[in-house]
Amino acid sequence: MSDFFWKPEQCDADLNSALRVVAEFYKDRIAEGQGDAELVFQRTSEQCVKVTRSEGSYRIEAGSVSGFLRGAGHAFAGVEAEESTPFETLGIMLDCSRNKVFSLSYLKGMLVKLSLMGYNMVMLYTEETYQIPDEPFFGYMRGGFSMEELKELDAFARSVGIELIGCIQTLGHLEQLLNYRLKYGKIRDTSSVLMVDEPETYVLIEKMIRFWHEALSSRRLHIGMDETHDLGRGRFLDHHGYEPAFSLFNRHLGRVSALCEKYGFHPIIWSDMYFRLGNKNQTYYDLNTNIPQEVRDRIPKSVQLCYWDYYNTDAEFYEKFIGLHRELGFNPIMGSGVWTWSRFWYDHRTTCRSVIPCLQGCRKTQLRELFFTMWGDNGGYCVYDSALAGLEFASGLAFGHTPEETAFYSRRFRALCGEDFELFTSLGEIALYDREAKQEMKTEHLLWDDPLLGINSVSFRSLGSDVPSAYRKRLETLAAKLENTKRSPSLEVVHALIRFLLLRLSFDDELLAAWKQGDRPRLQALADREIPNLTAVLDEFSEAFRTDWLSSAKPFGLEVIQRRNAGLRARFLELQRRLREGGAIPELDARLHALELGEESPARLYSGSVIL
Repeated sequence: MSDFFWKPEQCDADLNSALRVVAEFYKDRIAEGQGDAELVFQRTSEQCVKVTRSEGSYRIEAGSVSGFLRGAGHAFAGVEAEESTPFETLGIMLDCSRNKVFSLSYLKGMLVKLSLMGYNMVMLYTEETYQIPDEPFFGYMRGGFSMEELKELDAFARSVGIELIGCIQTLGHLEQLLNYRLKYGKIRDTSSVLMVDEPETYVLIEKMIRFWHEALSSRRLHIGMDETHDLGRGRFLDHHGYEPAFSLFNRHLGRVSALCEKYGFHPIIWSDMYFRLGNKNQTYYDLNTNIPQEVRDRIPKSVQLCYWDYYNTDAEFYEKFIGLHRELGFNPIMGSGVWTWSRFWYDHRTTCRSVIPCLQGCRKTQLRELFFTMWGDNGGYCVYDSALAGLEFASGLAFGHTPEETAFYSRRFRALCGEDFELFTSLGEIALYDREAKQEMKTEHLLWDDPLLGINSVSFRSLGSDVPSAYRKRLETLAAKLENTKRSPSLEVVHALIRFLLLRLSFDDELLAAWKQGDRPRLQALADREIPNLTAVLDEFSEAFRTDWLSSAKPFGLEVIQRRNAGLRARFLELQRRLREGGAIPELDARLHALELGEESPARLYSGSVIL
């Protein structure tokens, strides 16, 4: 017997269809026609969700399938609520280009959870990870989506009240495709940017647009065009001479938007290049950016600008920048961020810093469309189930709840995802950030740091003597939480990662101390006992990571992370061999010297990171 049931004769066809899909994924929670508590649905014209409980039933009032399903999520959690959202569109964007292309089964499960959270739109970010029939390099060895897969996913999304939108690139961020120079050399301006004005460029772009027109039912298409900093500075410059980037950008956008119109699409673009090109430093968030009137006049009116911002922490800034978009003559769609990129676990603290003021600014300016990006920069290695906690939190904010309503989020997250909200949000603290420091360190910088060279390790220690100690204590606290909980496959990944990091931090301390003192017996013990312990836990982490990856994504891209882990393991074995040989190890001498330099250490001043 299920916890809840509904009577199909009392629901319209769309709602019945949605509830049947939900029932497939929550078999013990809801069934058609029989269960413990009845869900009674009443359609209203208002943009609100109201859930009231009485003996043996929950009444759910809403104006859409999306609203009804969010109300069902409340019922699953035993929550009564009366809430509303100003956002006609509330969505997410999943990065399916940075190694990880999600499997259909995983995406379907996520779509159902999203529908119960109240989301009604999902964008799939696919630079070239889709299979155009006569363009074999699209998605080649990258797990690209087929037409059939996308059609199936689109129908599934529609069944739970979600609009599925393609998000592609039609100017920049095409590094993977343009690597095939023999095939695409003629349309290549720079390593990542297409050649403006080249006829074959637009032949290819039309194929892209036609593909998405056939694949999805939505008549909205995000065509990208962000971060094209070197536009016109490569082969275009060689062939045609210098032309202002504004002119090139608008001319290209005009041609691409015309192709979109040909196929009935309403195009969306990232807005950053207009604001970047309008100031000499090419920064995005400059409130004094000057976009010339002749440039403004030539922006195609059919285009919707997307204002993306995952960084600003002041609501007033969002208000002003939304205003700048409106001054251009466009009502933008807002792209905020649930932080999944360049980290292994969703970062709740960083998300809160930007999402909370972003929503405040959107409400103040009466913006109607909002989505949250989930990028996969540097390899797509985040455990994406961890981000469900952030998505539940963000949707709660969008429906008028406050950040402090922890019990509300916890009950819903447990009911919808079967996990502990407080635990999932706290595990983001594996990230190491010091906002006052000149350099930010990330977990993966320490994980994949070369054990002999230790460039990131030196940088980490030069942040201040209290930073390594505080970070170790934080990891120990998180490890204790995980030891005392039943761990899902997602949690096994972060548990093994934390154990490895703790071992590695202690190992690095002992290694450098013993090397400085010339303590050969201790160095031998490190080689014989500690390095095998480290590699064993690294192997556990690699296995847990593999399991999680294959449960959520196609296998393509996993090789990138496996090579990093295998490379790290090989370097620990090299260190072991060198310690056993007992000779000179110039790399360790260089590390000690770098630590002695302190603030002047090259590692301290390095602005990037060293990853295998």
